[in-house]
Amino acid sequence: MLGKKTMAKPYNSLSCLVVSLFITLLQLITPSQQENITPPPLPILPLPNYAQLKWQQRELIMFHHFGVNTFTDSEWGTGHENPAIFNPTRLDANQWIDTAVQAGVTLVILTAKHHDGFCLWPSKYTDHSVIRSPWKNGQGDVVREFVNAAKARGVDVGLYLSPWDLHDRTYGLNKEYNEHYLAQLQELLNKYGDVKEIWFDGAKGSNAPNMTYYFDDWFAMVKELQSAINIFSNAGPGIRWVGNENGFSGSTSWSTINRTLLSIPNSNVDYLNTGDPQGTDWLPPECDVSIRTGWFWHKSQAPKNLSDLLEIYYKSVGRNCVLLLNVPPNTQGLISDSDVQRLKDFRSAIDTIFSTNLANNCSIKASSQRGGKNGGFGPEYVLDNDHLWTYWAPRDDKDDHWIELKTKSKPLRFNVVRIQEAIGLGQRIKMHEIYVDGKKIANGTTIGYKKLHRLEKGTVSNAYSVRIKIIGSRGPPLISSVGLHFDSFGIQMGR
Repeated sequence: MLGKKTMAKPYNSLSCLVVSLFITLLQLITPSQQENITPPPLPILPLPNYAQLKWQQRELIMFHHFGVNTFTDSEWGTGHENPAIFNPTRLDANQWIDTAVQAGVTLVILTAKHHDGFCLWPSKYTDHSVIRSPWKNGQGDVVREFVNAAKARGVDVGLYLSPWDLHDRTYGLNKEYNEHYLAQLQELLNKYGDVKEIWFDGAKGSNAPNMTYYFDDWFAMVKELQSAINIFSNAGPGIRWVGNENGFSGSTSWSTINRTLLSIPNSNVDYLNTGDPQGTDWLPPECDVSIRTGWFWHKSQAPKNLSDLLEIYYKSVGRNCVLLLNVPPNTQGLISDSDVQRLKDFRSAIDTIFSTNLANNCSIKASSQRGGKNGGFGPEYVLDNDHLWTYWAPRDDKDDHWIELKTKSKPLRFNVVRIQEAIGLGQRIKMHEIYVDGKKIANGTTIGYKKLHRLEKGTVSNAYSVRIKIIGSRGPPLISSVGLHFDSFGIQMGR
């Protein structure tokens, strides 16, 4: 009724009493709880960015070298090939991506243009491309088919655009060729959606004309067009070359390095291989190697055997790197059956070795832990499923840092020890040792995202305790994951 005020119903005395008691309890309890919460330790700079962290977690990525070299049975072309030789009669990019997915790969890189200058997409800036090929009557676009196939399967893509171009007439003219290269770079990064890695190869023949690449301009353009991309080159700025094409990192492998000491293409390969504990830049190494002897497909070649691939895995992924494994399509435009099968065997072996963590059956203790028993940094966190953001952290004032696994029942039978650092707060560990039932069985330097120790050839440990001792670190060591695994493949193959 107009003019009549409706009064809110007052709380009864019991309700007021409950609210009052609740507020009092919060005031009494909350401060003491907050006092028991210990913050994470300070980071040790430099740190990875988001794109670098995501890249590191992929562990295994794939390369596809494909182009006119596939049809001329060569590794480096001349730039004078007739585009008509490019005619893959059964090209199926979906089969390439299916092969990658079966191998556990989430990022695949395609050679959009190799040194011969032949473009796998219809570039506006040259006719030395698929438009002069009989494949699809000159209407084809390999890059488009590759990108569409990857997108349909949820696989990320990368592209390789060779700086050295044996075909283009402007090569050797600094301004003109850099403009040409940037134009093609813009085509690729504008037309084909998200690109997660761009590959800048420093290779160039000894007889090539003198040429200055405007890398700073290229890198700036890449970042403008694709802000979340990783740029690979001898000097980064996102990912660095490991210094060889064997797929092996150094036994010491820092993700940190000083970019001012690097150049493209002539960097110190030993420095690239090991990195630098005093490095001012986070620039992790990528290990590139081909599943065959050559980078392009050759009928005379066969894929590496399984033992070789596992050796590469331990010396790349197991040494703080990502493994970039090249799998070249053949003249039909398909991944050869022998390569597909070898990749299936490779994936199966990795899964068999690392799917079971014998450490999960152990009790665990440590020399100390940050924040005390309830501080949130206990040794139990090395056995959860988070390999980045939960971790064991010792007290800052301790020097003797160790973590120990024990079993009270039957002994542990293993021949691989896995250790991982919480690299989101920086790479720290300089030196470590592993003891089994009090006896030292292994030692090493860096750990980084992942370190895999294989015991000596044919050795299998049957132990009740395993202690990992940190004897050198940049600040308090932070171990995010530990694993004990059994690799039967190495024993079968005499490793």
